[in-house]
Amino acid sequence: MTIRFSEGDAPPPDLLAATEGLYREVAEELIRARDRLRAGSNEEAQAAMQAVRDLKAAFQLVMDERTRIDKLRKQVAGVVHDYALDFDAARTEIGRRLARLRDAGTG
Repeated sequence: MTIRFSEGDAPPPDLLAATEGLYREVAEELIRARDRLRAGSNEEAQAAMQAVRDLKAAFQLVMDERTRIDKLRKQVAGVVHDYALDFDAARTEIGRRLARLRDAGTG
């Protein structure tokens, strides 16, 4: 199975990398807010709570995107129900069995 794009279509953006970048940024912001909160700045509590919410949302996006990418990779590889279908091997095996039947004759 091959995925092809029309000539005019640009390839899809790398959403996984973008989401992971967002996740990293929010995590850094959360760490900075936590440090300021420990230093005694109480107004950072609201920013910390928002950063936690953003971090959860970013994490969910990353996980959803990874699931979609894994599913797409399995489709491209021909994986069905967690195993790959090898049509060349199946064709070879069928040919081998037919040859054995021909060699066996009418019995």
